[in-house]
Amino acid sequence: MHIAIIGAGVSGLLTALELIEHGCQVSIFDQQQAGQAASWAGGGILSPMYPWRYPQAVNTLAQNGKTLYQQWNQKLQPLTGIDFEIHDTGMLIFDESDFEIGLNYAKKHREPMQHASYLDGNPLQQVNSRINSKLEQAIYFPELSNIRNPRLLQSIMAYLKQHPLVRFFEHRPVVKLHIQQHQIGYVLDESGIKIEADQFVIATGAWSQHWSQQLDLDIPVHPVQGQMVLFKAPAQWLPTMCMNNVMYLIPRQDGHIVCGSSMAHCGFNTLPDSTTKQNIVDACLEMVPELAQFPIVKQWAGLRPSSPTGIPYIGQVPEIDNLWINAGHFRNGLCMGPASAQLLRQLMLKQPTDINPALYSPERLSKPVMV
Repeated sequence: MHIAIIGAGVSGLLTALELIEHGCQVSIFDQQQAGQAASWAGGGILSPMYPWRYPQAVNTLAQNGKTLYQQWNQKLQPLTGIDFEIHDTGMLIFDESDFEIGLNYAKKHREPMQHASYLDGNPLQQVNSRINSKLEQAIYFPELSNIRNPRLLQSIMAYLKQHPLVRFFEHRPVVKLHIQQHQIGYVLDESGIKIEADQFVIATGAWSQHWSQQLDLDIPVHPVQGQMVLFKAPAQWLPTMCMNNVMYLIPRQDGHIVCGSSMAHCGFNTLPDSTTKQNIVDACLEMVPELAQFPIVKQWAGLRPSSPTGIPYIGQVPEIDNLWINAGHFRNGLCMGPASAQLLRQLMLKQPTDINPALYSPERLSKPVMV
């Protein structure tokens, strides 16, 4: 079976990995360089931030993210020479209003990876001596990790580009779906070149609403800008991830510290601005004042694929037999990515599913309201 995947972010790339493992031939198309949108721009925390603030359907996909990435890294690293750099740092959360629900979350939802303990005073300083002395208490999640998403993407792309079942087409936007008798007969790129396949997958992230008119569906996926700042400290300088008021610090193994993030509804604008940068820096220095001695080496913004509840659309597009979607992951595309791709592969190949697909069904998409 030949499958054309439209979109080469983490959702499209992981979907391709799943399908070629089961013998499918895959062609991947992206409007720009692959892996350069939200997948590259995010922080790489392998858990939803404050999982108790999300629907359980989000956490069901996210809870296996770390394990599945570990398995893929074990398979791909010997072939690509690129380590995903899954960094087992744990996380400190300083939001006192979340302490009670955070401490009870793991037991209530049977997610041992979300086990947390309350720390104050000397035990807190022992876990992370860099934090502001004014922050006197926190809840600590020792099992939480982060992944270095640019390296993850580089490794997956290197593997796919040398795979005999894969064809890769970057800087080749697909713009038109040719629909006839509840089937996609072919799609057209912006040059009018016809692309044929047996099945098609939409994995276009923040750009997914583009297909609404052609499919006569309301696809409520919109871009939400998030800005990031990158510091460079010595290797292993910051021992844990830190989070307060939805701002976070994420240490990489080599001393880079990713700081974020923001939320702005500004269309497809990816230009960072100085005010937001300063807000991020101020919030992070409030958690770790010593960070001010190190240089900021980079600043950027990405576009999250916002959906109404953050629950992605995964499955067959209504009324079209050979069109599938894997999009709308909002802030948690990286940690939900492996399980999302696995679920889509199971549905496409008519295999038993590990989780209830109805929670993510594109049947939730409605016809547009006529005015």
